[in-house]
Amino acid sequence: MAKVKKDPNEMHFLDHLEVLRWHLIRSTLAVVIIGCVAFLMKTFIFDVVLLGPTQMSFPTYRLFCNIATSFGIDSAFCADKLPFTIQSRLMSGQFSAHIWTSIWAGFIVGFPYVLYELWKFISPGLHENERKHSRGFILIASLLFFMGVLFGYYVVAPLSINFLGTYQVSASVLNEFDLGSYISTVRASVIACGILFELPILIYFLTKVGLVTPEIMKKYRKIALVIVLILSAVITPPDVASQIIVAVPVLILYQVSIYISKMVIKRQEKREKNKVKTG
Repeated sequence: MAKVKKDPNEMHFLDHLEVLRWHLIRSTLAVVIIGCVAFLMKTFIFDVVLLGPTQMSFPTYRLFCNIATSFGIDSAFCADKLPFTIQSRLMSGQFSAHIWTSIWAGFIVGFPYVLYELWKFISPGLHENERKHSRGFILIASLLFFMGVLFGYYVVAPLSINFLGTYQVSASVLNEFDLGSYISTVRASVIACGILFELPILIYFLTKVGLVTPEIMKKYRKIALVIVLILSAVITPPDVASQIIVAVPVLILYQVSIYISKMVIKRQEKREKNKVKTG
């Protein structure tokens, strides 16, 4: 019985794991290196970026104050300062916060490179046409992520901080927040929005594999609206205005995703027609 010759380019499962391991190592190294740079930029990272939304001079507060003033409305955004303090209650609290914040900063800034390593792992398994039509993946996905990060930092985070920082059940209870709690609020707002803004990319790949179609997305639009409102309620303070501010861009992204899904389906149908003609 003749032996079947193996393709020399064919990789076994363990070979794929080895390749994946090196992609993960390079991604981790990139995050750590950028994190080390962020660690040395302590003053800028904490005083300017992280603690920026605690100051009433923050651009978001000034914008909402000007809007409220133009309508003759008294607003908490026009206050002189936020009525809370941030403190560290643990011996290693500030040092731990410094390290973890640097790591997360490394991940956010190094996100395009992490995507690049992911793409290098996935792309060999794609057909030439699929690679050709996915050339802008890293650029578009990175832009969407950074747009989400900026939206989370300039909209969601300050709204959450302003609401939760001024909320009191009694005048006798002072708001003195732990440093870790404050940082986690800002981090959750930023990372959550960055991931939410990747919705068009997710829909693109789900459409490519046949799990999503424009018809399905249109059919379940109302359910998607409810899910978006729930997500908005999770990552924003419990007031209607904040939820609407967050929900609007996500709904716009949902509509864009429907258009992207249509484009993918049209390309696939066109490719099938060309195959029939050439066949």
